[in-house]
Amino acid sequence: MNLEEKPNSITIDRKQKVLTILWADGHQSAYPFGLIRAACPCASCRGGHENMRNEPDPDVFKSRLEDSPATRIQNAGSVGSYALNIRWEDGHDFGIYTWYFLRLLCPCAECEARFRG
Repeated sequence: MNLEEKPNSITIDRKQKVLTILWADGHQSAYPFGLIRAACPCASCRGGHENMRNEPDPDVFKSRLEDSPATRIQNAGSVGSYALNIRWEDGHDFGIYTWYFLRLLCPCAECEARFRG
């Protein structure tokens, strides 16, 4: 796995509440909406600029947010060639999720063993 990989495709399934990324190296990551929102990398969600990191907080994998407007993706778009910005139904749209951050956020067992094991 190369953490510099970029996605080949991004799919948002609002019914299943899952954002799926197919990475250029063939790996597929399926992110529950609640996990993505809980991991929001913006200064507001992280509690200030001093708490912002390039990697997800390890505790984010222990807590999932329940279904609400805060965890429903309204739309998403690329930020240059390095990140994804998500607009949530509650209006929050400050998080810039870099490809690196998203790859580390992948909740699959393979990524858990490799990056968080």
